[in-house]
Amino acid sequence: FDGPTRVSQLDANDQLKTVDEYRELILSYQNGAALRLKDVAEIIDGAENERLAAWADRNQAVLVNVQRQPGANVIEVVDRIQTLLPHLTEGLPASVEVKVLTDRTQTIRAAVRDVQHELLLAIALVVMVTFLFLRKLSATIIPSIVVPLSLIGTFGVMYLAGFTINNLTLMALTIATGFVVDDAIVMLENIARHLEEGETPLEAALKGARQIGFTLVSLTLSLIAVLIPLLFMADVVGRLFREFAITLAVAILISLLVSLTLTPMMCARLLKAEKPEEEGRFYRAAGGFIDAMIERYGVWLQWVLRHQPLTLLVAVATLGLTVLLYLAVPKGFFPVQDTGVIQGISEAPQSISFSAMSERQQRLADVILRDPAVASLSSSIGVDGDNPTLNSGRLLINLKPHGERDVTASQVIERLRPELAKIPGIELFMQPVQDLTIEDRISRTQFQFTLESPDSQLLETWTPRLVEALREQPQLTDVASDLQNRGLQVYLEIDRDAAARLGINVGDIDDALYDAFGQRQISTIYTQSSQYRVVLESRDGGRIGLAALRQIHVAAGDGQQVPLSSLARIEERPASLLVNHIGQFPAVTLSFNLAPGVSLGEAVAVIEQVEQEIGLPGAINTQFQGAAEAFRASLSSTLLLILAAIVTMYIVLGVLYESYIHPITILSTLPSAGVGALLALLLTGNDLGLIAIIGIILLIGIVKKNAIMMIDFALEAERNQGMAPEAAIYQAALLRFRPILMTTLAALFGAIPLMLASGSGAELRQPLGLVMVGGLLVSQVLTLFTTPVIYLYFDRLSRRATGRSAAGVAV
Repeated sequence: FDGPTRVSQLDANDQLKTVDEYRELILSYQNGAALRLKDVAEIIDGAENERLAAWADRNQAVLVNVQRQPGANVIEVVDRIQTLLPHLTEGLPASVEVKVLTDRTQTIRAAVRDVQHELLLAIALVVMVTFLFLRKLSATIIPSIVVPLSLIGTFGVMYLAGFTINNLTLMALTIATGFVVDDAIVMLENIARHLEEGETPLEAALKGARQIGFTLVSLTLSLIAVLIPLLFMADVVGRLFREFAITLAVAILISLLVSLTLTPMMCARLLKAEKPEEEGRFYRAAGGFIDAMIERYGVWLQWVLRHQPLTLLVAVATLGLTVLLYLAVPKGFFPVQDTGVIQGISEAPQSISFSAMSERQQRLADVILRDPAVASLSSSIGVDGDNPTLNSGRLLINLKPHGERDVTASQVIERLRPELAKIPGIELFMQPVQDLTIEDRISRTQFQFTLESPDSQLLETWTPRLVEALREQPQLTDVASDLQNRGLQVYLEIDRDAAARLGINVGDIDDALYDAFGQRQISTIYTQSSQYRVVLESRDGGRIGLAALRQIHVAAGDGQQVPLSSLARIEERPASLLVNHIGQFPAVTLSFNLAPGVSLGEAVAVIEQVEQEIGLPGAINTQFQGAAEAFRASLSSTLLLILAAIVTMYIVLGVLYESYIHPITILSTLPSAGVGALLALLLTGNDLGLIAIIGIILLIGIVKKNAIMMIDFALEAERNQGMAPEAAIYQAALLRFRPILMTTLAALFGAIPLMLASGSGAELRQPLGLVMVGGLLVSQVLTLFTTPVIYLYFDRLSRRATGRSAAGVAV
């Protein structure tokens, strides 16, 4: 009230705020006595929705899932939550326990920590290789300093570009440790050779740097050219690997700058000619071993040059073997990682009640928790944002750390599957949670295949047939569909004329049914800190069958209660619980896992074959989704990606050498890398996936370095010293043998930690290291002998085409 001199507020006790106040609410008076709400109803503090339930291990729980915002640092988000938790839990009752069930950052931290160890190990191995060949600590420091400088510079560019330290960028940095020393090693070796010929350190540094500078530019630009196709890969895959390619390219470019500037300067200051009496025992022994190896290589190379047709035949056979191995090796997409977390989706009969679903879900949890590899789990059922229907549930299974279990996540799934199958009336579909995934939906299993049609009846007819046919295929496991058309529905056909005669409308009937079987919000209690909904429901409405409908009465216009059975005909019929859509049309998603030892390529081929065998109608459009669809797209573009890398490198080399022939000679070394990489995948049972393909592309850039170092030196000997082609390539091969071996071993030892990786998510990195090691081992042996022969063949071909003679000095 706003008076002349003061104001007062108007309020009343019109809101009931406690359970006791609701209990004492008077409904009516009969015979002078009050009929209160507590006389006809039970009023309790309870859950807003009783058809939602969750458990932590075996205890009832409220699960809180926290996701970071796009662009936020997940590690920082989790650290801030851990800091806030004690403050948030201070006001909770002592009987309530708050704990973190699943922390995905633990696997991220472990993966980053493992890759950091692999990076340090790779640096140590590369430095060790350098020391074994150079045999002096001062000489070893010179190329070794390139590694930290290149990595530090790369971190600076990553910071400016907004990149993060993640699995892919750390993988690029680990591989880069074997690349960045290459230029410095070549520079150092060339300067050391001039120093051994009697020149002063400064003269040797200037002359050696001037002589080898163009070769280093050729090596680096051709290697970066290989990465260009990775920058232009399409779709999500391209976005994933753009950071990888840019990080690696930046590290290589920085190493070139360091090798052209700092390395010659350090050589002029630190290197000096050693007198024989000053050489240590290790220096002489290692030098003698390397000299003996070069001498033996020279003898074998002379034999090869005397049998050039046979060597050329070996090179052609290598190309043919590469094609055969590519056809034979299983095709995949991303390797399955063991991150220590398994996601499970349970599915029961579509007509199951909430209480029965709750009991079966807990039986699943009991079996899972008995497994010795399982640390904990969280479980939930009920229709919410995760579970679309009442007959489905979710489980998140947390495994013990890798050091405390002797099985992988996939092996745990295989071990649990027969035990869980013994529980009647419910199925559990499981898949390992992945760090790197391109899925845009959560499905029962790892891969999806959709059927889409404007005719939903057609989908309901053909989906079970396709599922049954796919379940018979040994290459697939856990085949399931999200078709939910077997639920039960009680249908009321209302006699509107009879209802109208009694003054009853359809809304009255709906209200009566809702009061009996629904959960109706009738009020809201507002407090200073929160608000609470007041929900009305019938005590036994959800637990009794069709007979309950005969007990329902509806108030007529004159106040009389009319039985519902006199106003409607009641029948029970099947019904769809859920109708999914893709775009505007009904769709069904089939999900499947791979049987042990089966590649994704085999599974895709089997599904396409079964689809044709059962005669799926043309009105149903089929399509793979997520990783399976991306795999098909990448499979069709794999060869194009490799071809694009080769063409890009040919163009760069053609510009650098101003020749059409010499780039072909350099690229002739590539099949040997492919043979080694594909053999490594076959022997270890790995798929040719996207990570392995990137490894092969990197191999293309590494292996051709051997040919560039040989051919560049041979061309210089022909032009400046007037040597005959055969003498020039022979001398080039001997003089470049040591730097070729050093750079190859540096790249190989840089990849070994990835090949031997273990711990969380290591499966993602292993194919890259495996391909690099296998390809380098085979290519190192073959290219040292085939490159000189191919060089001579192309040289003769070029001379015949231009009519020039091979005049020169024979050695």
